[in-house]
Amino acid sequence: MDRTNHQDIRIGTLAGLSQGADYLRQILPHGFESFELTAWAHLGDVNVSETAKQVLDVCADQAIISSIGIYGNPLEDDETIKGWEVLIKSAKDFHCDVVCGFAGAQQNRPVDENMPRFKEVWGPLAKLAEAEGVRIAFENCDMGGTWERPSWNIAHSSRAWEMMFNEVDSLALGLEWEPCHQMVSLVDPIANLREWVGRVYHVHGKDATVQWDVIKKVGLRGGLPTVHHRTPGFGDTNWTDVISILRMAGFKGAIDIEGWHDPVYRDELEMTGQVHGLNYLKACRGGAFISNPVTS
Repeated sequence: MDRTNHQDIRIGTLAGLSQGADYLRQILPHGFESFELTAWAHLGDVNVSETAKQVLDVCADQAIISSIGIYGNPLEDDETIKGWEVLIKSAKDFHCDVVCGFAGAQQNRPVDENMPRFKEVWGPLAKLAEAEGVRIAFENCDMGGTWERPSWNIAHSSRAWEMMFNEVDSLALGLEWEPCHQMVSLVDPIANLREWVGRVYHVHGKDATVQWDVIKKVGLRGGLPTVHHRTPGFGDTNWTDVISILRMAGFKGAIDIEGWHDPVYRDELEMTGQVHGLNYLKACRGGAFISNPVTS
């Protein structure tokens, strides 16, 4: 099926770099159009170039590799920095130009005091990305940290984004945005996206359900869950609005579902939830592509 004319925003999912092509081969028939391939903290013994050949062979003309990523703490871990360098140089092997991950954090000091170290690490990486024609996208996950004590990632607040992009003035640096992480902080994701859409280079398809009844009763520090991470289609976000904002801004890329978080659609229901999310996001995109009539 030719879907190229409806692919300014592809809908896909995440897969581990170490899972290689076999995992993609199993789930591709469900209709995923793109994949972000990820590593946790370090690349380890993954043969990146061989993996690229294998996954592209599986994807063929049915899907693309939208992005590759490494999720570690580059402000405290030199091995993670090396992984970033490898992936920035290897992105072209996957036929993609986006590399994603955490900005990192010096965890013993507030976000604003991280800026000198951020510049020290990301200044050279931004120059490398510019030279390779690659865009870097920071995920907006707080990793359980706060402004005063960030954990692994300072890029969890729009106030931090302003500081970061001022510290390293390069359009090679942008965001891997998802509404869930805004909602965890009780930020309106739609207003946030409207303001920052120009720096959004990749989107994670992860939603959230805010339990306002719990918040109103015990607040954010009552020891009870107040926000559940959800697969798209089961949460609170209006994804039609998200996709409309992206399209009106000229975004071209992918929304890749970040699974393995939903409290209900997990374990034996994981792929059931992900495929529901895939079809839900395709519907929010406008459904099946319909060619316009030819007029003279």
